[in-house]
Amino acid sequence: MNSIIASMAAMAGLIISGYSLAVNMPVEGKTKCGTCHAIDKSSVAPSFMEISMKYKGDKDAASKIATNITTGGSFGWEFGEMPAKGLGANDAEIQSLSKFIADLAK
Repeated sequence: MNSIIASMAAMAGLIISGYSLAVNMPVEGKTKCGTCHAIDKSSVAPSFMEISMKYKGDKDAASKIATNITTGGSFGWEFGEMPAKGLGANDAEIQSLSKFIADLAK
C-alpha cells in the first residue's frame, strides 16, 4: 500500500513539473526577471510557480503581483528584497508578466 501511495505521489510530481517545464517564459520574464526567477525552481528568488500558488484562487492575483513588481520588496518570502520594477521592466511588461504568473497555477 505504501509503495502505491509513493508511486502516485511521484507521478503527481512528474506531471506538475512536466507541466511547468513545458511552459515558456515570456520574453520580458527572461530579460527582466530571469536572472533571479525561474518558472519552476527557486534560486535567489521564488519561482513563478510558487508565486502563482501563493495567489491561487485570488481574483485580484495579477493586479497584486503587478503592484509587488512595481514597488519591489520581499513580500514575506525568505529571499532578499526585489528592486522596484526588477531590472527596469516597463508598465506594459509588468502587466503582461503578472498575468502570466497568476495564470500558472490555474
